[in-house]
Amino acid sequence: MKNEFILKSDKDTKDAGEKIGRLISSKMCIYLCGDLGTGKTSFAQGLAKGLGISEEYYITSPTYSIINEYPGPVNFYHIDLYRIEDIIELDYIGLNEIIDQENSVVAIEWPEILIKDPSCSYDLKINFSIHEEFQRKISVFSSGRKGSNLLKNLLL
Repeated sequence: MKNEFILKSDKDTKDAGEKIGRLISSKMCIYLCGDLGTGKTSFAQGLAKGLGISEEYYITSPTYSIINEYPGPVNFYHIDLYRIEDIIELDYIGLNEIIDQENSVVAIEWPEILIKDPSCSYDLKINFSIHEEFQRKISVFSSGRKGSNLLKNLLL
């Protein structure tokens, strides 16, 4: 199942993330795909808000830390694999253990290395791109029942 949405501003991108966050009721893995500056981190900020993560946490890009963890009603892990060069490095950072946690939502920027590994899976994959006149376009794909159910309930 796939849906596409045009987002006219950074606020719209955060709002889209927040709406999806509010629809999540169980463990979920979300791939965030797209070039630099297309809204992945803004979306993650909104997602955290929708998940009920305290606003005392400033959600930043984990480009250099690789993993940012935010406690809340569910643990929110914001992961950036941009600097990961080899799939073996995923073991060193404990990615599988994070994804397998029951009370967690994991948003992964630059997941391309995971897409090559058939043992890795996602519930939602969101492709971000620049649309005409600096608007953003997101294409949302689901995989499995949880992702499909969420996407059916999504009205941006």
